[in-house]
Amino acid sequence: MTAARPTTPTTSTTPATSATPATPATPADRPQLGLRERKKIKTREAIRTATYALVREQGYDATTIEQIADRAEVSPSTVFRYFPTKEDIVLTDEYDPILLEELRARPADEPWPDAIRHVMREAVRTGVEEDMEVARLRTHLMVQIPAVRSRMMESMSVTGRMLCTAIAERTGRDPESLEVRVYAMSLIGGLMETSLYWAENNHQDDFAALVDRTLITLQHGLPTENP
Repeated sequence: MTAARPTTPTTSTTPATSATPATPATPADRPQLGLRERKKIKTREAIRTATYALVREQGYDATTIEQIADRAEVSPSTVFRYFPTKEDIVLTDEYDPILLEELRARPADEPWPDAIRHVMREAVRTGVEEDMEVARLRTHLMVQIPAVRSRMMESMSVTGRMLCTAIAERTGRDPESLEVRVYAMSLIGGLMETSLYWAENNHQDDFAALVDRTLITLQHGLPTENP
């Protein structure tokens, strides 16, 4: 991805959070991250990595904030400073603002559906294909743990508002208009259901293909025949 990291993580619209370095190189025409921001990202990633490792070892419910803090070598208060709940550790990442930057960077004359498809493919590549094991674990938790799924529903509005702004910029519409809000939340809800469908079917399908089917459905409506 090409955008600089944000200062605050947001709920992901893709099912995976990379457990590996979260500070990709930025182009020369974009400001480099400062030391403080790099440290914040490193701390967030350490907390996430510790959480996923503990969940694999002993399950989600048995994993406590104290254990996560100990494994990540930070204090419990630090964990809560970055993630208000344990569910947020699973659900938030650095990628949503980056994807919005990618959307803003698409050619102005590119058809809206093509721009969305390009950005979603980038999201799959960055958030899923680079760490398939984490993607599968994360979506499994979304299906199996009601608290994770509930928190995801609560947090979707934040990402939806960000997407409304990006849609308005590209289309010249009011970000508060009903049409923009409905489209943005339909897209986010569709991507969430795609992630749940993928996990419920034991991750057998190609996730990128499922995302394409989702975007086609949003663009053209329910197909007349089963895919």
